Amino acid sequence: KGHGAAHGQTAPAGPGHSASVTGLREGVRHFSPKTVRATRPHLVKKCTTGTKRVRHTKRSGRTKHTWYTTEHYRNCHKVRKGKESYRRLVRREKWCVRLDDVNGVKSEDARWFRVPRTVYTRALGTDPHNRMTFTPLGRGC
Repeated sequence: KGHGAAHGQTAPAGPGHSASVTGLREGVRHFSPKTVRATRPHLVKKCTTGTKRVRHTKRSGRTKHTWYTTEHYRNCHKVRKGKESYRRLVRREKWCVRLDDVNGVKSEDARWFRVPRTVYTRALGTDPHNRMTFTPLGRGC
């Protein structure tokens, strides 16, 4: 990936690509999300309760008065108890569009751009070699 803006255009929030690109629609590609089954430790909340003796002291001039009280406390923490299975995401869903003559440069052909779903849907509905302008999420697919 490059750094900052390219060809004098301002860069959007994402690093490494220019604000918008124009080119001839060459192809589209969709990658569905991929998950795998995995296991992790199952954690449960375990609390212990008890009492403790607390000493209190009060001074008044030369005299010192001490008394004790009993306070209740509760400590909670998570402990392992068995395992649990879950679906771990290994590939996010992606939508891509391939352009020719990117930004009017004839040698910039067959460049893939990661795009939002709305741009992918729009590209899907247009004929090949139609001119498109969009703001990509990133380069490459």
